[in-house]
Amino acid sequence: MKLRCAVLDDFQGVAMTSADWTPVLDRVEVVSFTEHVGTEDELAAALADFDLIVTLRERVAFPASLFSRLPRLKLLIASGMRNSVIDYAAAERHGVTVCGTASSQAPPVELTWALILGLARGLVVENTALRTGGPWQSTVGADLHGRRLGLLGLGKIGSRVAGIGSAFGMEVTAWSQNLTRQRADEVGVALAGSKEELLASSDVVSIHLALSDRTRGLLGAAELALLKPAAYLVNTSRAAIVDQDALIDALRRGAFAGAGVDVFDVEPLPADHPMRTVPRLLATPHLGYVSQDNYRRYYGEAVEDIQAFLDGSPVRVLG
Repeated sequence: MKLRCAVLDDFQGVAMTSADWTPVLDRVEVVSFTEHVGTEDELAAALADFDLIVTLRERVAFPASLFSRLPRLKLLIASGMRNSVIDYAAAERHGVTVCGTASSQAPPVELTWALILGLARGLVVENTALRTGGPWQSTVGADLHGRRLGLLGLGKIGSRVAGIGSAFGMEVTAWSQNLTRQRADEVGVALAGSKEELLASSDVVSIHLALSDRTRGLLGAAELALLKPAAYLVNTSRAAIVDQDALIDALRRGAFAGAGVDVFDVEPLPADHPMRTVPRLLATPHLGYVSQDNYRRYYGEAVEDIQAFLDGSPVRVLG
């Protein structure tokens, strides 16, 4: 009898065509879930008969309580090599191997700039007006050349965002709690003296930090109040780095020009969530990692993970 593999959150229905699954199909039946399964009770019911699970990013949490309700589960594969919502100790206690896949920094870098440019040039407003018979030109674009780009975080993604900012002729500065002058010099950006200095002096602030106890709630009402009235804030990292209630309030009041957001406190975003209607927000449904090359990498390596596990030699083990 074949083992059963669930592929979660395959919203576009492309998991099976993004990779060659034939190396495992003689031993595994693959079932794609194109709709999000939300609550733990729903997950426990939907996944009870599966031996293998492929989960996308950090949208579905796997706490100890869920592992205890999935007695058949033996292999959990996460896209990427880091996942903060999997209880690795509980997985080990329940005999579940957790594996990851490689991930590219290019797609989130590109989406970051799509949001920055979309905000600066009013692309959604102008496109909507053009296609619906609205006014011919209603916005005045914000210039990027000669303006300051402030980066919270200068890792693999942040440094690539910095390079593009420099190519646009922007002055780039960066800050994080552990950022050194040596690292800033290596990337060719200025080191801000403090978080507050970066926020107050930047025309565009873009967040590129991992979520941790140190970064959770890093930007609250007091920090958002430091932004220039004409500034833009972009977050393609994790929603919890910014106090969501404070962000919504600031956008409603017009405290700064606007925000570009790809990450939310709840995903998928409920239909009645205020982020769907708040003004001055350009939002995308967590598309930072969603690209053809990334999907080929995710699902291709998921197949490799399954094959290696079935052959008794797991690869890319997380924990």
